[in-house]
Amino acid sequence: MSFSDGKPKIIGMIPAYNCARLLKKAYDQVPKEYFDDIIVIDDGSTDDTFAVAKTLPAKAFTHAHSGYGGNIKYAIRKALELGADYMIEIHGDGQYDPSNIPDAIAKIKTGNYDFLLGSRFTDILQPLRDKMSLARYSANIGMSFIDRLVLRIPLSEFHQGFRVYSRRLIETVGLEDTSDDHLFSFQIIAKAAFAKLRVGEIPVRCDYSGEHTSINLRRSVVYALLTFGVLLQYIFAKVGFPSRIFQRTANTKTTA
Repeated sequence: MSFSDGKPKIIGMIPAYNCARLLKKAYDQVPKEYFDDIIVIDDGSTDDTFAVAKTLPAKAFTHAHSGYGGNIKYAIRKALELGADYMIEIHGDGQYDPSNIPDAIAKIKTGNYDFLLGSRFTDILQPLRDKMSLARYSANIGMSFIDRLVLRIPLSEFHQGFRVYSRRLIETVGLEDTSDDHLFSFQIIAKAAFAKLRVGEIPVRCDYSGEHTSINLRRSVVYALLTFGVLLQYIFAKVGFPSRIFQRTANTKTTA
């Protein structure tokens, strides 16, 4: 159900991994009045994350550790089982400012988007003012420039974690054959572009303090190389040679 059809069900998803110390604070900052349900999904943490999750007035789930993408996919499937029409990803470590949530819902409502992403780069200098490292800043600008050229989506950023997923997005592109690691977050954008779904963005702010990030230089380089691989698969799929992650959307009729 979209906003044009009535009042859709909105579920907040809080994926969490080894963030017991930060989880309650992150949950307390969420504007609860915008959600029909909030779920916390523990990715097999080795600390007390799930124990903390169970103390919160939310539905708590845990599963064997599967990685960032695996946990997001688990959360999406749980949210869909609960009847979600829209699912908002809220990081359990509080990295993304939850005050962006009302703006995200308003944007979905007015634009009827299938997929909405937060962008730290709508103001090109804001990430530096927020203490993003120069290396990460430069890499993000360069990668997003290439992503725009290939995917033909006018986004200012493609590599962040504040997202609103619609049921239509997931039912159209599917979650099959996508990565259980951070690459999932880019694959799902590419799949949405391939299916010609409506993708939009809103400005977001981010906390770059060291306690919030687990991405080191080696993993960042590997991630960048893998995203280029996804772009190559996308190009080949567009000219008639679909890969596994684009196979389903290649035969799906959608409207922009």
